Amino acid sequence: MKRILISLLLLSASPLAAQTLYFSAIPDDDETRLTERFGAVADYLSTELGVEVEYVPVKSYAAAVTAFTNDQIQLGWFGGLSGVQARIAVPDSRAIAQGDEDQTFVTYFIANTETGLTQSDAFPDLAGRRFTFGAETSTSGRLMPEFHIREETGQAPTDLFSEVGYSGDHGQTLRLVASGAFEVGALNYTVYDTAVAEGAAEVETAKVIWQTPPYPDYNWTIRGDVDARFGEGFGDRVQAALIGMDDPALLDLFPRKALIVADDAMYQPIVDVARELDLID
Repeated sequence: MKRILISLLLLSASPLAAQTLYFSAIPDDDETRLTERFGAVADYLSTELGVEVEYVPVKSYAAAVTAFTNDQIQLGWFGGLSGVQARIAVPDSRAIAQGDEDQTFVTYFIANTETGLTQSDAFPDLAGRRFTFGAETSTSGRLMPEFHIREETGQAPTDLFSEVGYSGDHGQTLRLVASGAFEVGALNYTVYDTAVAEGAAEVETAKVIWQTPPYPDYNWTIRGDVDARFGEGFGDRVQAALIGMDDPALLDLFPRKALIVADDAMYQPIVDVARELDLID
């Protein structure tokens, strides 16, 4: 009996006992691709951190932020805007890592070849076209494209275009434009470049016509209460594990050439644009 009590006391004293770190990611691409990517990341983090790590898929950008807010996940791979929303919702949460490419991310505007639109450094004349964004709170699929549409034309998308849609994710934007369901769309450049590299049929009928200036985007954001749950310095250990993720096979799943240190200040341009468009308070 005495031995059992000592064992129970040791278990209760350990901050890592029976703890699982849950994380999720904005659903910016096909579910199969996301499960492959983040299942591998969960295995890597579990080994590096010495705790169980589990990927929790979500159905929308808003659901990812809600899961973080409600403590259903403690770590998230967010876009620029959804990361800002998550950190606003949970005090003391912080951005800890980003892809090297996320310092200077861009959005591609693509057009169906039947439109006759071709690639140019100048913003194209899109008046009267059928246009689709990605998810409504996507940084690369909605926030920054809408910002530049307004900057370049002086018009809101609903005034400029004959129809405005929200595809839900970047892969779907590519498919909708390629099929002609929408004439023009805006999407994450890495999704399009990956489709080109893989020889996807969609890139034959959906071509890049313009790209935005660079802006900060994707990030890993962690809740501020993880140290209390997993032990002092745990948040820093998660950051170190992510920065140390140098396996090319893992990085190619994002795709990123490296993960680097990030902090909240890097995303102030996203905060400023989101406030200008009344997407956050």
